[in-house]
This record gives sequence, C-alpha cells and structure tokens, in this order.
Amino acid sequence: MEFGLLGDVEVRVGGRIVDVGHSRQRCVLAALLVDANRLVLVDVLVDRVWGEQVPHRARNAVAGYVSRLRQVLPDEVRIVGRQGGYVLTVDPMSVDLHRFHDLVARARTEPGEAVVLLNEALGLWRGEPFAALDTPWLASVRSALEARRFAALLDRNDLALEQGRHAELLAELDATAAAFPLDERLAGQLILALYRCGRQADALLRYEQVRLLLAEELGADPGPGLRLLHKQILTADQALTVSRPVAAPVAGPVPRQLPAPPRSFAGRARELAALDAVLAGRHPFVAAVSGTAGVGKTALAVQWAHQVAARFPDGQLYINLRGFDSSGAVMAPGEALRALLAALGLDLEGIPVSVDAQASLYRSALADKRMLILLDNARDAAQVRPLLPGSPGCLVLVTSRDRLAGLVAADGAHPVALDLLSTVESRDLLADRLGADRIADPAAAEIITRCAGLPLALTIVAARAACTGFPLRAIAAELRGGLDPFDGGDSATDVRAVFSWSYQALGPAAARLFRLLGLHPGPDVSAAAAAALSGVAQIRPLLAELTRAHLLTEHRPDRFVLHDLLRAYAVEQAEIHDSDAERRCATVRLLEHYVHHAHAATRLLSPARDVITPPPASCVHPERLGDFAQALAWFTTEHHVLLAAVGHAAATGSHTHAWHLAWALAEFLERRGHWSDLSAIGHAALAAALHLGDPLAQSHAHRYLARAATQLDRLDDARFHLQCSLDVAGDAVGQARTQRELAYVSERQGDHDQALRHSRQALVLYRAAGHRSGQAGALNAVGWYQALLGDLDRALTSCQAALVLLEELDDPDGQASTWDSLGYIRHHLGDHRGAIACYQRSLDLFRSFGDRFWTADVLVHLGDSHLAAGCAGPARAAWQEALGILEDLDHPDAGAVRARLRPLRALMPV
Repeated sequence: MEFGLLGDVEVRVGGRIVDVGHSRQRCVLAALLVDANRLVLVDVLVDRVWGEQVPHRARNAVAGYVSRLRQVLPDEVRIVGRQGGYVLTVDPMSVDLHRFHDLVARARTEPGEAVVLLNEALGLWRGEPFAALDTPWLASVRSALEARRFAALLDRNDLALEQGRHAELLAELDATAAAFPLDERLAGQLILALYRCGRQADALLRYEQVRLLLAEELGADPGPGLRLLHKQILTADQALTVSRPVAAPVAGPVPRQLPAPPRSFAGRARELAALDAVLAGRHPFVAAVSGTAGVGKTALAVQWAHQVAARFPDGQLYINLRGFDSSGAVMAPGEALRALLAALGLDLEGIPVSVDAQASLYRSALADKRMLILLDNARDAAQVRPLLPGSPGCLVLVTSRDRLAGLVAADGAHPVALDLLSTVESRDLLADRLGADRIADPAAAEIITRCAGLPLALTIVAARAACTGFPLRAIAAELRGGLDPFDGGDSATDVRAVFSWSYQALGPAAARLFRLLGLHPGPDVSAAAAAALSGVAQIRPLLAELTRAHLLTEHRPDRFVLHDLLRAYAVEQAEIHDSDAERRCATVRLLEHYVHHAHAATRLLSPARDVITPPPASCVHPERLGDFAQALAWFTTEHHVLLAAVGHAAATGSHTHAWHLAWALAEFLERRGHWSDLSAIGHAALAAALHLGDPLAQSHAHRYLARAATQLDRLDDARFHLQCSLDVAGDAVGQARTQRELAYVSERQGDHDQALRHSRQALVLYRAAGHRSGQAGALNAVGWYQALLGDLDRALTSCQAALVLLEELDDPDGQASTWDSLGYIRHHLGDHRGAIACYQRSLDLFRSFGDRFWTADVLVHLGDSHLAAGCAGPARAAWQEALGILEDLDHPDAGAVRARLRPLRALMPV
C-alpha cells in the first residue's frame, strides 16, 4: 500500500490506483496524510481545505468526506475521530512525503550512504506536490516541500562531486542549471564538474554566461563563492582536484557556543525549510528570523543551528545582543565585537579601540573559515551590520523582534518571518510537555485557544500544569482572567513583561495607536479604519513602526492584525493611559467610518435600493469605492469586521450605528448567501431598533430575520417576523416590501395562489406610493407566480411590462430577475432555445453582481431547458455548478439538484 503526495494525490494498493473521490475529498486525505498518526482538528481541516472561503456547515462536509474516505481506503488504514478532530493511522513510510523526509534526515547522519539515500529521496517525486489541488494551505506546504527538495538536490550534488562523480552528474547538472539559471550554488556545481571533466574553456564560458545573466536580471555580480571558484579555475588551483578546500587550522579549541537545543520544539516545518533554502541558495550569508515577542525566534534559530552545525567545521559563535531585554541595556556593537573576537581566540589586549578597526580585525579572523554565527535578540540592522563577516563560507543567523528591513535591503539578508503556531503545532508542543494522554482532556482545546498560538504562553501554561498537577479544566478557567496567569515567575517568562519591552521601544504616537487598536472589534483592520480609530490622517508611518516591532502583523496588503494576547495587552495599556472619554470617542470614530463606507458600498451594489440617510460622521478617512466591483470587493474584505462591528455597536449602546450597519450589510449578505450572518445582524438590528423606538428600523430588522429564516427553511419563523414587520411598517413602501417577502415564503411552502395574492397587494401599494422601481419588481413577481400557476400568456405580459419599466429605470438587479422569469415562461411554452437565451441573460447579470444564490437558482433553470432541448452535457454542467454553490451555502435546495443529477450521472459517468 502506497500513498502519494509528491505529485498527484493518489493511493495504490498492490500497484492499482484506488479512486479516493473528488478534489475536496482528496484535499482532506492530503491534509490528514501530511500529519499522519497525529491529531488534526476539524477546524484545522476546514482551514486547509477551504482557506478563507469557508462554506456554512463546513464541519459537516468534512465529516462526510471522512466517512467516504473510510469506505474506499484499505482496512489497514484507519481514520479515527478523537478530541474534536481525526487521526489517520498509517505506516509513515508508506507515504512518499514522510519517506522523503526520513531519507533526507538519514543522509545527514549516514555520510557513507548519503548519496544513495538522497537519490532515493529525490526519486520519490513524481511532479508538483498535491498536483491539481489548490488551497492556500496546500500552496504553502507545496512551496516548503519544493524548497526542501531543491536543498536535498544541491546537497546530493555536493556529495557526489566530493566523491569524484562529476562525469555521471554532468548531464543532470546541465539540465537543472538551465531550469534554475540564477542559482549560483547550482551554477558553481556545474562549472566545477565541467572543469574536472577537462573542459576548462566550457567552465569559464559558463561562468561568463552566469555573470552576464545576473547583471541583466538582477543588476548584481556573482557572489564571493562563485568568484572564488572562477579565480581558482583561472589559476588551476590544486584545491579544485580534492573534495573540498581544507580550512586553515584553528589555533586553540574550535568554538562551539550554541546554547542547548530547546527542551520542546514543535512544528515550524515551513520555517526550517526556508532556512534550509537559505543555506542552499546562491548567497548563503545572512538569514534574519523575525517575529513578535514570545513567538520562539531563538528556539527556532538554535534548533536549526544544531541541525546544520556539522556544515560549519570551524565552529559556531553565539551572542545575545540584548536588543529587547528587561535590563534595557542594548549591547553596543563594540562590546559584541570584543566578545566575538575573544571567542575566536584573539588576545583582548591587542584588540583596537575603534569599532571600525575591531570589525576589520573580526572579518580578517573569519576569512577562509566556515563558521555559523548566531546573533540573538538584535535591536535593529545598525547593531548587526558591524558583526557581519566578509567570508563567503560563513553564515550569520540573526533573530530580532524588528523586521530588519534595512539588513534585507542593503545587506542581502534572507528574511524568515516567524508566525504564531497553528492549532496542531500548539497541541504538539503541549503534548511534548505534558504527555499526549493528558492533553486528550477537552479543556486542552480551550487552553490552546487562550494561548493564541504563542509558544511562550504555551510553555508557561504547560509549566504551571506540570508543577501543580491541576486538572486542565482548572488551568483553562484561570486563563479566562486576562494576562495574569501568563506569568512564569521571572521577567523572561512573563508574557506581560516580554510584551512591554517591545511596547516601551515605540514612539508616543505609535504607542497610542497600538493601545487603540486593542479596542477594534474585528479580526483585522485596514489602514483607513486605523486612521479613523486614532483620528490621525498620516497613519502609515505609525503602522510601519508597529509592524517593524512585530506588535502588529500585516497579514495581507493593507490589512493588519493583533493576536489575542497582544490585543489583551493593548487593552490593558489603553485603560491605563487613555481616558474613558478618549476610548469612547475612538470607538465612535471607528463606527462612523464603517457606517459611512458601508452605506456608500451598498448604494453601489444596488443603486435602485431606497436610500436611508446615515448618521453624520465627524471624521471620515475615505477608501476607494468607485464602482460595483470595488464595493463588492470592499464588502468581501470587511465582511467579518462589519459583523463584529454590528455586535460591538449593539453591545456598547451605539444603537443608531448598529442598525445602520445592519441595513448596509444586509444587501451584501443576501447576495453572497450568508444567511446565518444575516440572521445575526437582524437580531442585533432589532434590539437596537427597539431600544431607539424606531418603527422603520424595526420593520427592516424583521425583514432581515424573515429572509434569513426563509432561506434556512424555517418558514414559520419567517412568517412571524413578516407579520411583525407589517405591524410596525407605517408607510406603503415598507408594507409592500413585506408583502413581497410573504409571497416568497408562500412560494417556498408551495402555495402559489397565496404568493400571487401577496404580490398583487405589493403592486397596489407600490402604485399608491408612486414607487416605480417597486412596481417593476412586483410586476415581475406577479408574472412569475402566474407562470407557476400555468397562466403563461398573462405571465408573459406581466414580465414583459416589468422588463420595459426596469430598462427605463436602468435597474440591472430587477432585469436579472425578470429575464429569469421570462426564461421559465419560454421553457413552459416549449421554446427551449428562447428559454436558454433568457436564462443566459439573467445568469450573466447575476454573476456580474456576485449574487451566489440567485446565480445557482438560474443555473438550475438553465439546466432544465438544456435537458429539454436534448443537450444533456450542458444540463449536467449547469446543475453541477449550481450544486457546488448551494452546498457551499448549505442551502436546502441542494437536495433537489442532486436528484436532477442522479439519472444523468448514471447515463453519463464522469
């Protein structure tokens, strides 16, 4: 039995491929196989399979996929449900990905067999990992795997060249170098192989080609290593005839200053692969590991440094630069240089006084050496720069809370950003400290959530659990009380203290912004919203200062996020430094910003919608909202932020903001089919409207709740809310809208006569109010229900009249619905080609609006007409697309579409 991930995702039993289902199901299998024999939480699976586009009831969908996988996988493979997730139990060596990692690891510890082991590892690759599957998580794992494969390939090449196998390697080197023409390490391997094969002229020509290509593509010269190889070839250096140049002997003991590896280490496969790639790259000189306080930068750096220490036979240096430290005493470059020179065996009495002279002596001492230098806890690039050696054989590994952008830009450092641990990695870290049996307690999930993926917090909590023996549920309960439980007894293990060292390094304006960001209710914040919150127009320099210090993460362009523990620290500081009035004003400015932009965006989504004047805004920082596409993109990006803002406004007594946000957001939620979210904002809007005593707001809120209940098939609830809406709606237009909603509920219940009566009543009310857009929509509804009742001629007349009026009004929303009605009428008149044309007009419009539910609805009708016209293939394609949308929306209509597809699948197997 074999599982393949390094190529197409496949399962083979006895050499025969087993069909493991469609792409989503194979994605679940891949997600479980990557963490074979380890618990993968359902929420983690959902993230891996869908990324940010999570459908409703995604957890149920995962359960369905797992159930079907159990049916098709061999008996030897078990997928066991456990503690909110699943464990796929399998021999890791039957999974090509894990076998690859095992072979590469063995190659490091078995030098005599290293080439054979690496060749076997590379031979496992059949193509791009997880081919034909594409999610953000898979893309990140794919990238890390490809980096590890390339590093293994280059290591294999070096070892084979050392063994004198240049002739048999030459053809492969030539082909690989053509695929990666800018990789200097690979180019050096090819040039060396050419030289050893007696082709000195070809080797020099290849060097010249690489030099010109680097200049043309990157505006750079070859690195020191490649230049040295070129010089050695020109001088026929005898060192090229041996496996590798022999380093000059070191006077005294070789320095081995690395701290001990971390007691517990979990995850970080992507970051370890990134560091491997740095070492394998064309300029393996400086790697800059950055991340927020307590995220495990030193642990990662030390762990990796021990893994590669054998690659640096002249030693490893370590120094803590105290960039962010409880003492506040940042180590000066001169002090650091003296310590490093002493470690290299130089007499301190002979060390010059000036920093420049010390740096020159340091570079001279490291010339021609292969050393690893770990500069831990750096303050900034200026502190690090004098400590960089000039030797191409040395690698500097820097850790810092600062992003060290200057070091990346000016010195070619390779940035390695360290993020919070995933849920699975957090669980593994706890298991390593407390044992797998103990973290099987359900309370472990809450502990992991409360620790926000911060390794320091996890280790502090694990230490308390280990030392006290308290049940995990008691530990979890302690963590609900803010940051106090995250104190390990000294400044280095006190989360609040560790955060404070970064906070105290900020300027006053950036510190104030950090505090106010703790008040933001949503999962992330845009630059414009941050400006509104703080009341500062020139916000970007302050955001840049916070991101440089890793107190804020720009996780997407112009989108910033605080993890939960940093947010709690920011709130604490705001309560200390900012008055109640200032905090309240900041929140009001933020809500005004969202109300203003949400109103503007919803008017662009639906120009025919009646305008409700938003409350005045005292400070508006505009975002780009010029057309429908920009408005839809803004709502999509701010979706979860706006939901949180509605709840926050309702909870803090900003009732006017709460219901106006709900009014503006409802249009987008209906278009995208987010019915549960529509219900949630409906409840918040209703509570706010009742508090305000505003009948108009109450009527709207009841309609939102009714529409959500209708789509979720809770029709009795829908009727209740619509009756409430009628009771409070004092204007004819409000009553007409409610009659339209009642018609839709009646349709869902199969009572088309009643639906027609409600639609006619709406038409009367709209006419009385002189509301032409409402009249057009009601005319279309009348025609639709006439068609459902079989009165096709009258239906055609009604819908054509509606279309004329809608075209006069330039209302594409109404036109989309009316073309759908006309398609239905044409279909039942036997004009299937005409029906298809009408449906296509409707479909094009709904798609352009981003309206997912009605797109699916029209696709179902379009499939009906295709099938009636004798075109089974297009019918199945339309229904398949509709089914995908409805399943993502968790809509009850999905069952009817499956029923349509079932006979076609039997007749036309995929």
